[in-house]
Amino acid sequence: MSTDPLELDPPNPMPPAPGTLLISGPFLADPYFHRTVVLLCMHDTEGSFGLVLNRPLEMGVADLMDDMPALPSPVGIGGPVQSSNLFFLHTLGPRIEGSLPVVDDLYMGGDYAQLRDMLKAAPKLAKHVRFFVGYSGWGEGQLTNEVEQRSWLVHPATKHMVMRNAADLWASTLRAMGPAYAPLANFPEDPSLN
Repeated sequence: MSTDPLELDPPNPMPPAPGTLLISGPFLADPYFHRTVVLLCMHDTEGSFGLVLNRPLEMGVADLMDDMPALPSPVGIGGPVQSSNLFFLHTLGPRIEGSLPVVDDLYMGGDYAQLRDMLKAAPKLAKHVRFFVGYSGWGEGQLTNEVEQRSWLVHPATKHMVMRNAADLWASTLRAMGPAYAPLANFPEDPSLN
């Protein structure tokens, strides 16, 4: 590993796996994933499934789903695939049947009707749920290739990082990765204007 603090191509610290964050490299040209952080929920030989954590929508879940009460839960754009479908992450664990563990005490999906009824009865539980429209998906071997091409850096996820819904998630995650990655957080949006 380089000890130069201005090194802008540090090594990838780990391979992609469920429960990790994909942090887009500052040189990633894809405008959809520019400066995004994706929670990788599933990753195997057949493909990968994740949710973008830092693309908020200016609407609530009640604006999207007629049967859901008005809640303060954040809604974000999870990715470009199935953008008419609603996905959710939560810390309600086994209380929601069919939910899948992702990392720590963080779960994905489960019985939507059960979640809706739970939130109607106890709206305070909304702070334990994040909603997303669409998801980010990769076919067989695609994500591994993108990681090898340095489009993504991989970092362990924590429940706190995922649920805090931070506006500066991309930069703060790079800084949290350590001194080799922190300079990337300050990389200009358009280097030609620097």
